[in-house]
Amino acid sequence: MKNKLFFSAAIATIFAVSLVIGFQSSAKNLSFEENFFAGGEKKEMGDSGAYSFDKAHSSIGFRVRHMGLVDVPGYFRDFDGTINYDAKDVTKSTVEFTAKMTSVDTGVAGRDKHLRSADFFEVEKYADMTFKSTSVTKKGKVLTLNGELTMKGVKKAVSFPINITGFVKDQRGTMKMGVTAETVINRRDFGVNYGGNMPNGVAMLSDNITVVFQIEGNLPPAKK
Repeated sequence: MKNKLFFSAAIATIFAVSLVIGFQSSAKNLSFEENFFAGGEKKEMGDSGAYSFDKAHSSIGFRVRHMGLVDVPGYFRDFDGTINYDAKDVTKSTVEFTAKMTSVDTGVAGRDKHLRSADFFEVEKYADMTFKSTSVTKKGKVLTLNGELTMKGVKKAVSFPINITGFVKDQRGTMKMGVTAETVINRRDFGVNYGGNMPNGVAMLSDNITVVFQIEGNLPPAKK
């Protein structure tokens, strides 16, 4: 019995010490966001330059509520873009991208064909969706990317609260940058009006669409 009590006490002591060490360690190693807004060193901020979208590790997607029940996701698989990042003053950074509307993918071939039709994106007439930033604002710890989104020939001002998730160099010396962003737009503002109400009055498709970006950018090493 004494051995069991001693063993239990020893385990509890090791667990408590581990928690203390872990807490102290995490307290000393600030998160990227803490370094960023505390004016961390350049190696933690990344290098200034034009980061091209790494399409193999990025996505441009959306979510729409179906019949008031669940959010159905979709993606544009064919896209290109650039983040012109200013390490000294992030508010001087710019972003632009183009997504091919024909590449819409919700995982259901029949639905994707319908989305390409005149009921939705009318891709034969409007092949691209584009975004070009007009400013980046910083308020406290919140960064907001402001710009113009063009879809189906309609240009609207939109804003994306953004999160710079960090920087890292890969084995080839390429500086990689992570950025995530999410915002809500009204599809009817862009002429996407298909879909009525269900018998209970709930919309078959929500007017509000959540647009989601998960972007990894690449800045190749400078040529010597």
